[in-house]
Amino acid sequence: MKKVTGIGGIFFKSKDPKAMTEWYRKHLGLETNPYGASFQWYQEKDSETPAQTQWTPFAENTKYFEPSQKEFKVNYRVENLVALVEELKSEGVTILDEISSYDYGKFVHILDAEGNKIELWEPID
Repeated sequence: MKKVTGIGGIFFKSKDPKAMTEWYRKHLGLETNPYGASFQWYQEKDSETPAQTQWTPFAENTKYFEPSQKEFKVNYRVENLVALVEELKSEGVTILDEISSYDYGKFVHILDAEGNKIELWEPID
């Protein structure tokens, strides 16, 4: 089974997310939006199937990364999330929640070997 197919997003804590977003827009040229910035790319070499990676600063007191105590969270793009979650369960990986479905894909959160919260995303491209 193919597992991770790319990075879906980078999320990190910030004292002032709006100011941080503005700094990256002004000084590094990120094309920002209310959620941070999105980087578009193509899923495979010579592919016409677009994909994106999201970059988002969060408030430093966010609970969104819990139970991890880290200042960041990575979102990994995956294929066949339902089958992958079953495989991870059989391998003893901690699954933090049930799979959630949205217009843009399915999500679930897990913990890695050091307790970092990881988001797995099966996008609808």
